[in-house]
Amino acid sequence: MWSAPYDLSIDAARADALFASALQSSDEPSAVQVRQAIAAASSELGYMGCAGRVAQEYGEHPETAVRRMRWARTAVAGAFDGSPATCQRPPGIRASRSRSPRNRSAATCA
Repeated sequence: MWSAPYDLSIDAARADALFASALQSSDEPSAVQVRQAIAAASSELGYMGCAGRVAQEYGEHPETAVRRMRWARTAVAGAFDGSPATCQRPPGIRASRSRSPRNRSAATCA
């Protein structure tokens, strides 16, 4: 069976992990809680597992998945300001990638 390539930026991988986590927007989580939830979900499911969970939710509940992903992307942006102190590369994303526009977000943590 053919499989489409799935190229994740760091922010997209983090948003997928937060989306797949148990953390809820109604909890009004702090940046620390967001980072902990991302770490827990990515550890448990792996980044591809988180992406799979996102796809499943979009298929089963598209109306709520859109709101949750919007919240996840906003929360990730707030929790990771891009400074070296907070930038953490997800497992499987190498620092040696080229700095082409496609990989620019992966290179910001180099």
